[in-house]
Amino acid sequence: MTGLLGPAEIRELAARLDVAPTKKLGQNFVHDPNTVRRIVAAADLTPTDVALEVGPGLGSLTLGLITAAAHVHVVEIDPTLAAALPATVAERSPDLAGRLTVHHADALRTTGAALGEPAPTALVANLPYNVAVPVVLHLLAELPSLRTGLVMVQKEVADRLVAGPGSKTYGIPSVKLAWYAHARGAGKVPPNVFWPVPNVDSGLVAFTRREPPRADVPRERVFAVVDAAFAQRRKTLRAALAGWAGGAAHAERVLVAAGVDPGARGESLTVEQFAAIAASAPAAPDRAE
Repeated sequence: MTGLLGPAEIRELAARLDVAPTKKLGQNFVHDPNTVRRIVAAADLTPTDVALEVGPGLGSLTLGLITAAAHVHVVEIDPTLAAALPATVAERSPDLAGRLTVHHADALRTTGAALGEPAPTALVANLPYNVAVPVVLHLLAELPSLRTGLVMVQKEVADRLVAGPGSKTYGIPSVKLAWYAHARGAGKVPPNVFWPVPNVDSGLVAFTRREPPRADVPRERVFAVVDAAFAQRRKTLRAALAGWAGGAAHAERVLVAAGVDPGARGESLTVEQFAAIAASAPAAPDRAE
């Protein structure tokens, strides 16, 4: 894996493009080649995988991914960075430049049709801190071809994504990701590998897609139950789901039918139990994720 960007190359490239990382876009550029190698290795891509990278920035991770995947789609919202990336890859890895497709777009609005062929099979990205969870959930919903992923996010967010029932960090992101995939923590990343240096550690989250826990209930209905349960986290489910179910008594009947203790709290339930609750109330209103 050669041609990677180090600290000096990152600064020189940023100066040439007259760009600086912005907090608004959640930009923290990786400038450590060993971290890039570590991420690519942990992603465990096969030669036939098609990687999807969100927020490539100046191209640090992109240059690593094109050596390991058959093709790499990158989605970049910053027009200057999106326009510059093909030239950076052509300059530093000319033999592999044909593997890259750049999409100047918002990842939260990206669809499979917009990306085109070849369809992505693996999400590998240093995600902007401020939209990490919505981006992961949106892409898993929109791109059924995604089978695996390795994302770098704020450590606190990583902990939430991989938390299990009963954990203090278990919540909406944990349950919704569990609907789509099995997730696990894949290590911590220190702040000093980024420019600018963030004031928090980052964490790697690996996931493998699985079939949804229930095929007989829409995802939107399950997520509506999850949202309601955690909106009033300290309340029992009987109380927390009252608004969703049309009253506390209705909520209790639904919970009993689903085999869930009405006195339990949302933080103790598995995604399968949330799906059972949604399935027990077919007339309950759906809400957007």
